This record gives sequence, C-alpha cells and structure tokens, in this order.
Amino acid sequence: MIARALEEAEDKHQTQRHGRNTILVVDDMELNRAILCEAFREDYDLLEAENGQQALEIICRDPDAIAAVLLDVVMPVMDGFQLLEELYQRQLLSRVPVFIITADCSEKKMRQGYDMGVMDIISKPVVPYFLRRRVSSVVELYQARERLSSLVNRQEEKLEIQAREIQELNLSIIEALSTAIEFRDCESGEHVQRIHDLTVQLLEGLREGGFEGCAFTDEQIEQIATAAIMHDVGKISIPDSILNKPGRLTPEEFEVMKTHTIKGCELLEKIPKSKDNPIYQYAYDICRHHHERWDGKGYPDGLRGEEISIWAQVVSLADVYDALTNERCYKLPFTQQEAFGMIMGGQCGAFNPNLLKAFQTVIGEKAGA
Repeated sequence: MIARALEEAEDKHQTQRHGRNTILVVDDMELNRAILCEAFREDYDLLEAENGQQALEIICRDPDAIAAVLLDVVMPVMDGFQLLEELYQRQLLSRVPVFIITADCSEKKMRQGYDMGVMDIISKPVVPYFLRRRVSSVVELYQARERLSSLVNRQEEKLEIQAREIQELNLSIIEALSTAIEFRDCESGEHVQRIHDLTVQLLEGLREGGFEGCAFTDEQIEQIATAAIMHDVGKISIPDSILNKPGRLTPEEFEVMKTHTIKGCELLEKIPKSKDNPIYQYAYDICRHHHERWDGKGYPDGLRGEEISIWAQVVSLADVYDALTNERCYKLPFTQQEAFGMIMGGQCGAFNPNLLKAFQTVIGEKAGA
C-alpha cells in the first residue's frame, strides 16, 4: 500500500475534485493512518506515508494539491520534526498547513512544533468529529486566503496591463507631438529618435565612468531619454518665418526663438495630472535648460556649471551633435569626425569635462578619433 504512495500522488493530482482537496496522513502505524483517513474519507482525497521521507517526496511533487498534512512525530527514516525542518528550508510550511498528531503533548514538544510553523497540535487518541472541525476550519481559511490572494494578483495584473497601455499611449502621444514639431522645423521625425538614443548612450557612458551624481538606474535612463524627445516642444509657438528661416536670425528674431524654452515648459504645465510623473519632471527641466551652457552663456536662466542638471547637459550635447551631423534649412551636414572635433575643440560652446569624456567614449570611435 505504502509502496504505491508516489504513484497515487500523481493519480490524485490528475483527478482531484477541486484544487486543494487532498489530505496527507503521515504515520508509521497502519492502524493510526486508517483511523485518521476514515475521519476525512467523505470530504477529501487521501494519501498516506509511513515516514517523513515518503511524505516529503509526495509534498514536493505537488504542494499546491495538499490541503493539509496530519503528521506523527515518532517515525523511522525521517521523523516528524525532521520533516518540518525540510519543509521550512524549502519554504513550504507557508503553503501547506501541517497538524501534528501526537501522544506527547508536553510543553516542550508543543513549543517546538509551533516555533517550526505547525498550525495545530492534536493529542492522541483523536476524536474524529473534533479532528475534522479543527482541520477543516484551517483548510477553509487557507483556501479563502488563496482565493483572495489569487483575486488580488489578477487585479494587480489587470492594473499593470492598464498602466502599461496608458504609458504606451502617453509615449505615442509624446512621440507624435515631438515629431510633428520636427516637421514644422523642416526636420525628419528621425531627429527625436536620434536624440533619444544618444541620450541613452551618454547617460550610460557617464554611469560606466563612475562620475559623481551619475549612478542612474536603467529605468531612470529610459525616463530621461523619453523626456529628451520633448526638448523642443516649445517650438510649436515659434512663427514659421523664424523657425524655418534659411539665413542667420536677426537679434530680434533670435530673442523670439529663445522663448521656445519657456513656451515648452508652459505647454507641459497644461498637461493634466502629469506633475507627479518622473518623466514630466525631467521633461520640464530639459525643455527649459537644454540651451544653458557650462560657462554660463546660455539661456533662458544663465545657469553655470553644476547649476545645470546633468540630464539637461546631456540633451544639450546630444542636440548640438545631431544638429551638426544632419542637414538643416540653414546648413549642410558636417561629417561625424568634423562634428566630434568641433565639440571637443570648444567651437560649439563649453561643456562639462566629465560629459565630454563620456562623449569621447561613445562617439570618438565612430568619428575615427
């Protein structure tokens, strides 16, 4: 009978009535097993083991099929407390309720059992009616907890799916708006993707370089790169005659162009319920400060050095490099090598030395430097 226990465990798993509906009786005395099985025969599927080792194999085969374990203490091969220790080490005691059925209900044994995580300690000889009530109450509690946990998990999964869908929709809107602005600026929509990608590369370069304040997580890098594509969103307010002027801007026109940094922030402020989103925080800062300069000669606030956030500095450098290497309405493109040399040589303004080191690592090889 015991020799077929493992095979029966598999059969029971395939034919169990409803989820956890199997009670495992563990006792080296066949008579004791028969008495305990008889108490639950009408309501549960039953499995038997004559020592802890057999019980462990049955439980490990499918712990989620076991509604409860009725466990004797004194057994050969592996006793009850040794089995409990194995279940504890395998983190199974929180998933399978265990009841100790023993003639030794001394304080020491009871404390030991409860300390190891058993649900209850029932003294022999057992009274079937009370045994059923005590075990069934706990089993029902476990099953209710599992149903609630399953419901919560399903709700969390639904919320996560909805959150991802909203995030994807928001990102699509951001990309569409940014691309539309680039079209107004006579640029291809590829500009925002290049800014995104170069921002990621530079932030990773700063992180790998171990520079202070640059220990970004992958999530932060992606958030900043997503925010970066909105750096010129304020250009939507700039007249076409200035935005697409093929020649040099007059001082008055340049003052109008400079307002796109402020206008971008004003536009972002009008987006409802966005201010708690970290992407918004990065985007606002980048919109306003991506034309600030390390030497303080930028706009609109004339920030200098580390007064400028590192992500605004990164987007500024990415924007300058992309502008140099791609055709604009007022210029032909420079080669990567030419653009790299101009930036490193200071012809395009002053940049953070640490950022230039990351730029050299990321772009230098491509530019043949």
